[in-house]
This record gives sequence, structure tokens and C-alpha cells, in this order.
Amino acid sequence: MRGMADGRSGGRTDPPGVSAASGGRWQDRAVPIPLVIDTDPGIDDALAILLALASPEVDLRLVTTVHGNVELAQTTENALRVLHLAGRSDVPVAAGARDSLVHPQPQRAGHVHGTTGLGGVVLPPSPASADPRPAVVALAELLMTSPDAVTVAAIGPLTNLALLLRVFPDAAARIGRLVIMGGSSMRGGNVTAAAEFNVWADAEAAQAVLASTLPTVLVGLDATLPTVLDEEGIARFGAAGPVGAQAAAILRQYLDHARTAYGTSGVVVHDALAVTEAILPGTLGTVRRDVVVDTGLGFGRGQTLVDRRTVSTAATAVEVAEQVDSAAAVEFLVSRLASLDAARV
Repeated sequence: MRGMADGRSGGRTDPPGVSAASGGRWQDRAVPIPLVIDTDPGIDDALAILLALASPEVDLRLVTTVHGNVELAQTTENALRVLHLAGRSDVPVAAGARDSLVHPQPQRAGHVHGTTGLGGVVLPPSPASADPRPAVVALAELLMTSPDAVTVAAIGPLTNLALLLRVFPDAAARIGRLVIMGGSSMRGGNVTAAAEFNVWADAEAAQAVLASTLPTVLVGLDATLPTVLDEEGIARFGAAGPVGAQAAAILRQYLDHARTAYGTSGVVVHDALAVTEAILPGTLGTVRRDVVVDTGLGFGRGQTLVDRRTVSTAATAVEVAEQVDSAAAVEFLVSRLASLDAARV
């Protein structure tokens, strides 16, 4: 699956199961990677959670929720229901930040994801309740007690991760690998001309996280926009059984948005691509770059400024995803989502 990256790999020659971004600390891939997903479901977030559950390479230990596409209470409820849909109500869900660190998020994304965040689909309620611990506490405790390096896939605004860095720095330092869906290097934004939604929703948090020394991969619009799931692929997992059928139904509103916003023939699977990189390190071709976030209040707020002039050796540099085999990534997503129903037979 490392063949998903096309073109040059930015010097990434590490063997399967070892990530250059993790500083060479990766465990044997025979052992599932402990995974946390920090998320704001969200249609593509729901697909990303289902993808992780369908992938034996990872062990989803915790889902933390954050404000973003919809309000926190709804993102938390959505996460619980998506896990229940896949028969995994045992995975704890801990609610996190209700709003951004400094400036309130100007708007939600109900026009994209529907008022409840799942495209108008009402999933059955989960028998599980949210974990009583705040998200940063639950995440810190997992990081401090895990004997293996934990991957964190952050596919919403980065408020929870910024709080973790500030409140529990020793726990944050134990993150084996942080894979972020956010930002853009050369493609501009999707919520403003300059900014991608997740970074724009809390620019100060994004700057704090991207300025840290956490081993980070940034999966932005440069890699996600070419990665389009078409109607044929949706139909394939939609026909696999009840889980696939519900996932396909969730995508219907998103399909209409993608056609209007991006002019594509299918849906752009932003978050699922980032989670694919978390599942299979090295899926994307990355280059180590210096990245800063515009935290001003002007038209550029939330823009990720990626220095593409050189490969960086700075401790705070970020592995920026610049190459992707989109067809392989989509096939991986479709086949894994179809397997969720096959496993339940």
C-alpha cells in the first residue's frame, strides 16, 4: 500500500511500519497501532471513523470530539452513533473543546454536512454514553499509560491538541505520530480564498500545534482535493450490507456539495485520506517543510504558509503531504468500508 504515493517521496525511504515523522520510534507492524481520532463529525469524519474500524492495522482506542462542522454536543452524539453503527460502542468517546481558543468560530458547516452533521441521515442512538472525562484528560491518560506509541489522527479543528500541549505537555510528548487533516500548500482555501476549514476554525490552535515539535504529517487540500470517491465506489460499499448502506446514505448531501463547490463527479474524502495515512504510514509522499499559520484578523486568517523553497531540518518542521495516488487511496477506502459488512456476516 506504500505504492499510493506517486512521484518523489521527499526522501522517505523508511521500511513499511516505520515513519520518518515518528523519529524512527515505530513498533513492529505485526502489532496494531494504537489510534486516537480527534474529530468533529461531519460526513467525511464519519467515513474516516468507519475506515479505522475496518482496518486491522490499527486499534482505535479513543475518539475525542471537538467543535467544528457542528456544535460539540452534536459532534459527540454523531461519534457515538457512528461507532454504534459499526458495532463498536465499546470505543470510548470523550467530548472536548466547545469553541476555539481565542476568537469564536465564525460559522459552522451545516450547509455542507446538514444541520446535524451527517447529511440528514438519522443513525440509531448508541447504548453508550460519552466518557465523563474531558477529551484532553482522556487523551493524556491514554498517552501516559500506553506501552506502545500512539498515533493521533486530528481531522477537525486543532483546539483539543493545542490544549493538550499546554495543559499536559508530558503526555503530548508521548504522541508517536500526529496526522492532521488541514491546511493547503498551493491550492488556496475551501472556506475562504486563503484558508482550509479545520485550520480556519481555530487558527491560534493550529499555529500552536504546527509550531510544536510533535512528529506531524499535514494532509491538506493539495492531497485531498484530487482524491474523489465517485458514485460507482459509493454504490460498491453501499451494496455490501447495512453499514455500507448507511454510509452511502450519509454521503448523498455531500455529493451535491462536492459537485457545486469543487466541480467534481464525486465526494472529496478529506478526512478518510488523513486516516489512511495514519493506518498505513508512508501512503502519502511527504516533504519536510516549515509551516506557519496566519492568525491575523484579515483576509488571510487561517492560511497555512508552507515554505516550499527548501526541505527543512528544523525540529518544528512538518511532513507536508505533496504526492498521492488518489485512485489507490479511493480503492482502499471502498474495499475497507465494504469489509465492515462482510465481517458482520
